[in-house]
Amino acid sequence: MNRAITGGPPSPHPPPDPPPGPHDPVGAHARHAPWPYARLDVPALRAAGHHPYPVRQFVLKTHSRCNLACTYCYVYEMADQSWRTRPAAMAPATALRAAERIAEHAAAHDLPRVDLVLHGGEPLLAAPAELAAPVEAVRAALARSSPRTRVTASVQTNATLLTRGRIAALAGAGIRIGVSLDGGLPAHNARRVDHAGRPGFGAAARGLRLLARHPAGYAGVLCVADIGQDPVETYESLLAFAPPAIGLLLPLANWSTPPPGRTGRDGGTPYADWLIAVFERWWHDGARRTRIRIFEEVIALLLGLPAATESLGLAPATTAVVETDGSIEQADSLKSAYEGAAATGMTLDTHSFDDLLDHPGFAARQLGREALADGCRSCELVEVCGGGHYPHRYREGEGFRQPSVYCADLQSLIRHIARAVHTATTTQRAAS
Repeated sequence: MNRAITGGPPSPHPPPDPPPGPHDPVGAHARHAPWPYARLDVPALRAAGHHPYPVRQFVLKTHSRCNLACTYCYVYEMADQSWRTRPAAMAPATALRAAERIAEHAAAHDLPRVDLVLHGGEPLLAAPAELAAPVEAVRAALARSSPRTRVTASVQTNATLLTRGRIAALAGAGIRIGVSLDGGLPAHNARRVDHAGRPGFGAAARGLRLLARHPAGYAGVLCVADIGQDPVETYESLLAFAPPAIGLLLPLANWSTPPPGRTGRDGGTPYADWLIAVFERWWHDGARRTRIRIFEEVIALLLGLPAATESLGLAPATTAVVETDGSIEQADSLKSAYEGAAATGMTLDTHSFDDLLDHPGFAARQLGREALADGCRSCELVEVCGGGHYPHRYREGEGFRQPSVYCADLQSLIRHIARAVHTATTTQRAAS
């Protein structure tokens, strides 16, 4: 193994913590997560020839507050509470500075495309013109310094504030709309309530019905798997909103905060069972009524094709987050691990996105197989599983070098899909 990467005791001369910032207490990373913060020597890694991959997706936190108070939200209800000290909305000057930094990075790496995701909180708490302004700023900055780089833009919303006017305004700005929902029935969304405890589903359903009339601007629906709900009912109820794609997500959990419903060390594979039930319904449907990303990604990886995901496979992470105050952070999902887990100590005013590439937390997520636990590296499914979603590997005081807390579920799901693909391929060959 590369000497710059070690899973053993901390080096006697470990790399220093990232520069302290407003949400990055000195020493917190190394204390909570020795891997990678005390055990990954990034300068040695670079000297050994491991080159970084540029950032290609930029998540702009345009609004850090939300009109809902979902009881499981990783931004507000989990370990990291940094949102409390940040501005509610991104100032125009911060958006302009973000645009300059994105264009600088695109030009330096000759990027053919950058993907912008407007995120929150709830981004639609801002007026459509304000929401579109950062996207227009990025387009203008790229036109000046990297004119060959094209932009894709989307917004992730809870749909409760969607109106015909907002949908039209976002479509006019070339911003596609993705929606987060827990299923297509009120019972599925009991935890998605407003700050007074009132259900948010009715407003979300109205917004989704409006969005379904504008398929060109409809990116799809994200849904967290809830093993307390019937999986097929959940899937089929979502189809009522005609999503072009469904993202089925495993709950953000780790070895120190186990998944909901998981009991003991041998808790079975309840999440695989849930997903397999949906897969069977989707796979054997007479017509493909929507895409389901996790299934398509597993199939692509089984066939040796690239898959655009950070939760499976060994592709390097290439996503950066810009908070409302101009802080440059790692992926939001890390906030489920510990206070400050996504922090880098970097800001738009003091650092470039190239600086982020050498942050040990970011560099670790670009190492592929070398970043994984010993058992993962030798597993026959590693090319597909990739060790699972990075936050799911966390254990307090050890860091991010364990197998996924969903390891057994992922193995069961991947093997089931592999059998289905093999059977379909064999049948097709026999018929030809």
